[in-house]
Amino acid sequence: MSDTTERIKCLIIGSGPAGYTAAIYASRADLKPVLYTGMEPGGQLTTTTEVDNFPGYPEGIDGPKMMMDLQQQAERFGTQVRIGMVTEVELSKEVGGIHRACVDNATWVEAETIIISTGATAKYLGLPSEQRLRGGGVSACAVCDGFFYKGQDVAIVGGGDTAAEEATYLANICNKVTMLVRKDYMRASKAMQHRVNNTKNLEVRYNTEAEEILGDQVVEGLRMVNNQTGEKEEIKITGFFVAIGHKPNTDIFKGQLDMDDTGYLITKGKSTKTNIPGVFASGDVQDKEYRQAVTAAGTGCMAALDAERYLAEKDSHMEEANAEEKLNA
Repeated sequence: MSDTTERIKCLIIGSGPAGYTAAIYASRADLKPVLYTGMEPGGQLTTTTEVDNFPGYPEGIDGPKMMMDLQQQAERFGTQVRIGMVTEVELSKEVGGIHRACVDNATWVEAETIIISTGATAKYLGLPSEQRLRGGGVSACAVCDGFFYKGQDVAIVGGGDTAAEEATYLANICNKVTMLVRKDYMRASKAMQHRVNNTKNLEVRYNTEAEEILGDQVVEGLRMVNNQTGEKEEIKITGFFVAIGHKPNTDIFKGQLDMDDTGYLITKGKSTKTNIPGVFASGDVQDKEYRQAVTAAGTGCMAALDAERYLAEKDSHMEEANAEEKLNA
């Protein structure tokens, strides 16, 4: 590589709660981190109108404002936040090796450590009305947003364990939950199906799909269609939840980092370490269980601490090797 290639101690890929928290800790540890925001600066929370369950905000906070607060806090300690997307990586398998990352298919940077916080993208149905009303009653996280629909009628789409769990969660706080299952059976485990079937205010509609979400500025209703009979029906709802899965943003790491069948990065034990030395994963990119801002922030902290310890151990080994070399000279 030419002498013009930038070399940094810590590269952070992604700018959600995990990325910014990692940046706060890494910069305070004098790792001089450089963070690339990705295509969606601030991550999924920038599409959320209000965050009501993150500690420290008793009155709640607007999602984009919260991400701006985290960014400013990271920058205050010296993090360089750059607009750009990492489009390719070349990861060294050697302990102490230098990793390479290409930004926007144009500029390469070298990093001693990399913290991956690229998150996961919720899968949506693809309805124009669904996209138009995101933030106005359409949500892909019942645990995040269900509270705002307390005592109201809502609908949820999905037939797996996540959908079943979120449907029963909503049923505890909402007046009525209508669950739309595309097939004539649920993919959820038998235990989860029993929970659904034993919840009185939860109605399951099999062979049913959402045709259109009704409302101009906010969700006001739902038009459903039976995919066997073609029969259509409209119901009044104020919230529409999508629980058909998430796709982790890990495509550029395939073939280099260990991941599960759905693409989530696999970390070692309770750490954020990946199978590559000096590369760490935090947030929703490695967490398909909780997917909350606060848990993402926690793993961002862990990743920065893991990176700091990795660099300290590497420097210590280098010092020992140099000392031994001098003795043998």
